[in-house]
Amino acid sequence: MAKEPATADEEMVAPDDVSAPEQMRRAREAAGMTLEEVATRTRVPMRMLSALEVGNYQALPGTTYCAGFSRAYARAVGIDEDALVAKVRAEIDVIGGVGTPYEFEEAVDPSSVPPRWLALVAALLVLLLAGGYAIWRMQLNTPPTEEQLAAEQRTETRIADPSAPARAAPTPQPTGPVVMTAVNEVWMRIYQPDGKRLFEGTLGKDQSYTVPEGAQNPMILTGRPDALSVTIGGQAIPPLGPPEKTIADVPVSAAALLARKAGPPEAEEAPSVSTPVAAPASAPASNASVGISPG
Repeated sequence: MAKEPATADEEMVAPDDVSAPEQMRRAREAAGMTLEEVATRTRVPMRMLSALEVGNYQALPGTTYCAGFSRAYARAVGIDEDALVAKVRAEIDVIGGVGTPYEFEEAVDPSSVPPRWLALVAALLVLLLAGGYAIWRMQLNTPPTEEQLAAEQRTETRIADPSAPARAAPTPQPTGPVVMTAVNEVWMRIYQPDGKRLFEGTLGKDQSYTVPEGAQNPMILTGRPDALSVTIGGQAIPPLGPPEKTIADVPVSAAALLARKAGPPEAEEAPSVSTPVAAPASAPASNASVGISPG
């Protein structure tokens, strides 16, 4: 008796001896998709998908990202995402894990080393600044002369000019909930340091998410911080990070965002990886609903 041909669903079920990369490739070919189409659908860079499909896990930023890319790939080609992610994690454990995702060392370009004359100029500037500071400290410790005391006394007894402009009152800090509105479609995860996920999913354009006021030091992970408009009590604050650059572990409580807004520009950039990552467009939300703060 002749064996019936396998159906499309049976072709996408890989036996245990088939590796995760081979399973992904077979599923993609069975779905009639190119790798470029998978990259467009998942918004994962082509070089990441290429490395994933050939099993070059070391070329990927970390185990968490390998799992996330695999899950997006599975959804795009229509196979069991949990089983595929479990197989990818198992294969990574066999090779001893993937390198640290947030620390990358780059070779030093000799042309970027400053010339010797520039170092000498910098040293001279440091000496000048140190000398100026020493003179200023000396003047501070020098007792004032009689002429200086008389001038200060005349200044203190002078009648204030009534036409002088009043000092401007300090700008009040905004209060209220933290609301994130998608300027463009964007995937994000809101979580607590203890691992609890408050939200994970994709916000469509003009959809919003309100950070729960009772959350314990909530943080965000997203590959497109520029696609989020963040407000505190209705007042806009600066973007959470530079365009097309993944940020992670960035606090998004009202207090943390206000402190970040008041800090220097250098402190506004959160820890991030050097490779931009965009999450799948169809990722479902968990523990929260779009536009509504979870109770």
